[in-house]
Amino acid sequence: MPYIDDSPSSSPLLSAKSHSSRDTLSSASLDSSKSNELDLEKGLEMRKWVLSAILGSEETYLSHLEALLLPMKPLKAAATTSQPVLTIQQIETIFFKVPELYEIHKEFYDALFPRVQKWSHQQRVGDLFQKLASQLGVYRAFVDNYEVAMETAEKCCQANAQFAEISENLRARSTRESKEQPAKTSLEALLYKPVDRVTRSTLVLHDLIKHTPIGHPDYPLLQDALRISQNFLSSINEEITPRRQSMTVRKGEHRQLLKDSFMVELVEGTRKLRHVFLFTDLLLCAKLKKQIGGKSQQYDCKWYIPLADLSFQPLDESEAAVNIPLIQDDELEAMKVKISQLKSDIQRERKSNKGGKGLDRLRKKLSEQESMLLLLSPSMAFRVHNRNGKGHTFLTWSDYERAEWGENIREQQKKCVKSFSLTSLEIQMLTNSCVKLQTVHRIPLTIGKEDDESSGLYGFLNVIVHSATGFQQSSNLFCTLEVDSFGYFVNKAKTRVYRNTTEPSWNEEFEIELEGSQTLRILCYEKFYNKNRPVREDGGESSERIVAKGQVQLEAQLVMGKDWQRSVVAMNGIEVKLSMKFTSREFSLKRLPSRKQTGVFGVKIGLVTKRERSKVPYIVRQCVEEIERRGMEEVGIYRVSGVATDIQALKNAFDSNNKDVAIMMSDMDVNAIAGTLKLYFRELPAPLFTDELYPNFAEGIALSDPVAKESCMLNLLLSLPEPNLLTFLFLLDHLKRVAEKESLNKMSLHNLATVFGPTLLRPSEKDSKIPINPTQPISMADSWSLEVMSQVQVLLYFLQLDTIPTPDSKRQSILFSTEV
Repeated sequence: MPYIDDSPSSSPLLSAKSHSSRDTLSSASLDSSKSNELDLEKGLEMRKWVLSAILGSEETYLSHLEALLLPMKPLKAAATTSQPVLTIQQIETIFFKVPELYEIHKEFYDALFPRVQKWSHQQRVGDLFQKLASQLGVYRAFVDNYEVAMETAEKCCQANAQFAEISENLRARSTRESKEQPAKTSLEALLYKPVDRVTRSTLVLHDLIKHTPIGHPDYPLLQDALRISQNFLSSINEEITPRRQSMTVRKGEHRQLLKDSFMVELVEGTRKLRHVFLFTDLLLCAKLKKQIGGKSQQYDCKWYIPLADLSFQPLDESEAAVNIPLIQDDELEAMKVKISQLKSDIQRERKSNKGGKGLDRLRKKLSEQESMLLLLSPSMAFRVHNRNGKGHTFLTWSDYERAEWGENIREQQKKCVKSFSLTSLEIQMLTNSCVKLQTVHRIPLTIGKEDDESSGLYGFLNVIVHSATGFQQSSNLFCTLEVDSFGYFVNKAKTRVYRNTTEPSWNEEFEIELEGSQTLRILCYEKFYNKNRPVREDGGESSERIVAKGQVQLEAQLVMGKDWQRSVVAMNGIEVKLSMKFTSREFSLKRLPSRKQTGVFGVKIGLVTKRERSKVPYIVRQCVEEIERRGMEEVGIYRVSGVATDIQALKNAFDSNNKDVAIMMSDMDVNAIAGTLKLYFRELPAPLFTDELYPNFAEGIALSDPVAKESCMLNLLLSLPEPNLLTFLFLLDHLKRVAEKESLNKMSLHNLATVFGPTLLRPSEKDSKIPINPTQPISMADSWSLEVMSQVQVLLYFLQLDTIPTPDSKRQSILFSTEV
């Protein structure tokens, strides 16, 4: 019997189909063999890139150790004079084992560099990593002495102003640009580098082993190095938990930073960007000062609350409606358009090698636009109060951020029982320490990324939510999926509620559109059907609560393969099993005609209406009717993905002219019906607005004069073939009725245009139809973003028109008659 691989290839939900001939099997085996060879070649190539990254990291680390060693020699020389800065014993304590660490890593770097320079797939480096792992004992000594070294350095700074000046102005050379001035840093930050380095020792080896074939001579050596590193790390793990402390509260007790991030605070109805720091005993809200004249980064403390005094209080719906300024979707969309255009301009400027002030001006504008988008986009309230009743409201993008902050604060509050107050000097010291302690060093904007950093994935991600385990009691459980876009997260899919179980088995597939996305988030909820509702993180009542959350990084190598990739996401004792498959933009753009012309999917709309003797295809009328019957108040209708298997079943039913399709639809989740309608338009062999007219629509929507724009757009619309026009007008009326229920379904005209614009207008061809100067290339991601924005604007324009001047009698026949 031939070996049958039961791993997911086309879909984990479908059984493997048997082949009818040996030739097919042989061909498949040959293809598989070629695929394996390509995967092996790709993996070996990745080894080089991983090692190159390791070299860069080693170079940076050596520069930090050099910066520590630089003051040692003059300090030791001064120690023998009549006016020593430090004693020999103090110097040996503060810089304990630093010279030895430098020699170890210098030897490693010098040996690794020539091997990477003379690279081949047979090149061996395992012996170098094995030797490096065997010298981890030096780190043992450094970690054991670390606490004493920090205390000694702190006392010496207090006793000697000259050493305090030295310790705050050490300089580590930049490895990116040799011409750059060495970056100023502190002794405290540099002494933490070896502690931080040892915690990452296993991560490097994991990456390298991942791309090293089992048969490679390096494989056993790297495995041995990993074993040594893991054993060493586990032996000292408790001792190297984050040791950086902001200030001493009282002798023997220390304040430690647990979490920090940029957040939006609502202050008297105005949005303000803040940097929020959660310490072991208090929550601090700070404002980042503008840097002037090359001064180092500084913070202003806006307020703080001891955790013992902090509480969560509700923000009722009426208060939220009055106090939270809601930003119109079209305003946010306009910012996205500007961001995409500025990115394109920056790329053109960079490729033309102009650089200079022009490039700086564009980057500044991009930073301003992205900062504004980040400030205006969140709308979910998260409120904290102090003991005196003073409240502070933050706005978050999703339940994930809100739950994460709430969980971290509540967990730490269990350890905080005493209230306290800080003096102005203590507040200043604490705020100053935030500069050194912060873990989030910049606002999460694309402008802050290096040119070679990933800008995320553009295309479609198919996700199957298989099952979950680890729940302690029987509950009604469901999951939601979120992905990031333009710096914030959007809810994209929701499973059905699996009732009264500890082991839900959803096995539901979703197709999620990605726009520069880098992270997939999974949230598990418990649903409540009785009156005993839990308290939300902001204090209000809810019919559901988060019971687990986790995330998966959408790395290119993880999802670029043709096969499904399985993943298990661990969430504090709960595990969710997923499968993912990614399709890039260039492949998702293709509209392929159906081979089965008797069906409706992938068949020209004119052929379908002629065969059905109808003005609007039956599938469109049937889906719209069912959604208007029971889906108009569904939150996120058309935005939230339906279950892929249900959509596939409906597609097959419509293609086979199944007379029971209406009965099938009545039993299905309404999001699956919405998904089927979207899929129909997406799979048309030509877009509803046609390939021929698409460039004209793109140019018409860009016209500045409103009168000229209206004349152009309406004439173009009426130029569509009759089946296309009548179907669009039918759909347009439906979408306007959906938007009338926006207060319930949260789907505005703009939201609907965002969903349907690319579906109705996306051209068949791979290349963009937007008029662009061909001598100024832009990236595919930015090109696609601009094209999508244009498609959204076209549909939004028609949605916002009060009336479209077609003869009333003809319009009535469109809406109420199906017979020719």
